[in-house]
Amino acid sequence: MVETVQVKPIEVHVGDRGLERAVKHLKRKMATEGILRELKRRRHYMKPSIKKRKKAAEAARRRRKRVRQMNERPSF
Repeated sequence: MVETVQVKPIEVHVGDRGLERAVKHLKRKMATEGILRELKRRRHYMKPSIKKRKKAAEAARRRRKRVRQMNERPSF
């Protein structure tokens, strides 16, 4: 069963500043809402096993990055 969520559409008013400024504002709003990331994620179907593998790889990458940052900091 698919659960639908009703959301308010994103609106950008084109005022005196012009269309280019409004498009820039729209892109910024979409980025903060996570719409672009969600579109990229849904573009292709990913099997659950591959999704799980990617999630684990991403967590390992973040762990390695955190360890690297801790080793680079000077200890006082």
